[in-house]
Amino acid sequence: MALRRQTRTRLYRAVMYVIFFGVIAAFALSVNWSKAIPQFFNLEVAAKLFPEIITVALRNTILYTIIAFAGGLLLGILFALMKLSSIALFRWFATAWIELFRGLPALLTIFSVAFIVPIAFGWKVPGGPVGAGLLGLMLVASAYIAEVIRAGIEAVPKGQTEAARSLGMSPMKTMFWIILPQGFRIIIPPMTNELVLLLKDTSLVFIAGSFIWSKELTTFARDANTAYANATPLIVASLLYLVVTIPLTRYTAWLERRMARER
Repeated sequence: MALRRQTRTRLYRAVMYVIFFGVIAAFALSVNWSKAIPQFFNLEVAAKLFPEIITVALRNTILYTIIAFAGGLLLGILFALMKLSSIALFRWFATAWIELFRGLPALLTIFSVAFIVPIAFGWKVPGGPVGAGLLGLMLVASAYIAEVIRAGIEAVPKGQTEAARSLGMSPMKTMFWIILPQGFRIIIPPMTNELVLLLKDTSLVFIAGSFIWSKELTTFARDANTAYANATPLIVASLLYLVVTIPLTRYTAWLERRMARER
């Protein structure tokens, strides 16, 4: 019986592999490569994108991600602590903030910061369109990061708090020196996922307006697509996104496996 079961398993796997590669082959054969290659994989058009797509577009994408993530992290810590506060007013405000910016599309948030706020309140975000776009991303990131941090704090065993308090540490010192460091260790994988999502959301900064020097990958590729009447720039930009995101996602998977083994 064991041999039969093993044989069935092998046959099942073999059939799955055949089906999988059969689908891939059918897809490849169905593509009109004579038209697809000049339109999507034109090396001459791709060559014209360099080095600006690296030195300007990719650099701006990474820079915007770092700035928005840093701002979102600071706000996220603040609102996570407010949501866990014993003061009801703080909890209500933090909950309203988190639900608002998690519920609104990031595009609408950036649009509001860039156009609605200046008209309604007569105040413009420093940094022009780029500053407005980054502030919008920070607001969105802060809501998601706050929930991740809150979950990490609540995952720390309560005995850690009790032990710190028994040693005479104040609630604030306990939170910042004992609970938060342990909580951040727990939330590294989901925080890395948030970083990847934020990197892709930088493509929405264009809604606030952009200049030649401030274009990120998607805006750069879209403008090049229009200029050359060719979709190759979009393919190149997609590959560059993958160059950045795949190592991050693999690092997250490695961290999750390592943490699972340590439990």
